Amino acid sequence: MQTPQTRQETAGPAARRIAGAPISWGVCEVPGWGYQLPPERVLREMREVGLAATEFGPEGFLPDGPEEKAAVLRHHGLRAVGGFTPLLLHVAEHDPLPEVAHLLESYAATGADTLVLSAVTGQDGYDSRPVLDESGWKRLLSHLDRLAALAADRGVRAVLHPHVGTMIENGDEVRRVLEDSTISLCLDTGHLLIGGTDPAELARQAPERIAHTHMKDVDASLAEKVRSGRVAYTEAVRQGMYRPLGAGDVDVEAIVGHLSAHGYEGWHVLEQDTILSGEPVGKGPVDDVWTSAEHLRTVLTRQP
Repeated sequence: MQTPQTRQETAGPAARRIAGAPISWGVCEVPGWGYQLPPERVLREMREVGLAATEFGPEGFLPDGPEEKAAVLRHHGLRAVGGFTPLLLHVAEHDPLPEVAHLLESYAATGADTLVLSAVTGQDGYDSRPVLDESGWKRLLSHLDRLAALAADRGVRAVLHPHVGTMIENGDEVRRVLEDSTISLCLDTGHLLIGGTDPAELARQAPERIAHTHMKDVDASLAEKVRSGRVAYTEAVRQGMYRPLGAGDVDVEAIVGHLSAHGYEGWHVLEQDTILSGEPVGKGPVDDVWTSAEHLRTVLTRQP
């Protein structure tokens, strides 16, 4: 009987590019998000599920030193994808390039190839955001192109992650990025749906701009309450808005189909945002990751 790890290793090329993210184990950059599981457990369970690689997680999850970070991942038999990087991109007094240039040293040491950027507000958390004026928009779009060029010079692909509670959240904002910048996108199936963009339709309309995915499923009824302001984003996550793949309202099959038809060769990162109230009883978050991994492998193997 094959284990998840051997199924991953004997699968086709697309199924071998399924990665994990520490947020599926409740590890998050937001202060006070919840109980934080240790890296040893998270990385070990990623391999038990049969994942090939991982995103870095928030600052402090892995060692800061590039070589030390690479050594930890090698110890667990995981490749490095890159990581989710929250950046201030709209503030006149802040230049994000030096910060990213320093960060890319870890990419060189680990072989990571994808820099996942989000345009954060400067506030903690994702429950509210300011309105971006025209000068802020021009600054943000200019920074996106500068950062994409900087990353490309280091052999890394930069992508923008539309994300609830950031400066790029809803459909109009996503369209403006597509029209007025050259950066590729991270298609996060959950954050797009919550922000009012159909991720399957985006994958159909602009597959050439999608270079990375965060695969999660969503309870659409809770997502609508977040979109209308009736429930705060963090509270909805706590209530289980994010579901394992196949257990929610995201059309995973259509998304994978559209991307595969266009020759997508990027990572599929399993990322089910989770808030833990304490040490998990029983197996914990890995059960949901296992479910998502098996569902995605099945969908990928059906692609021509």
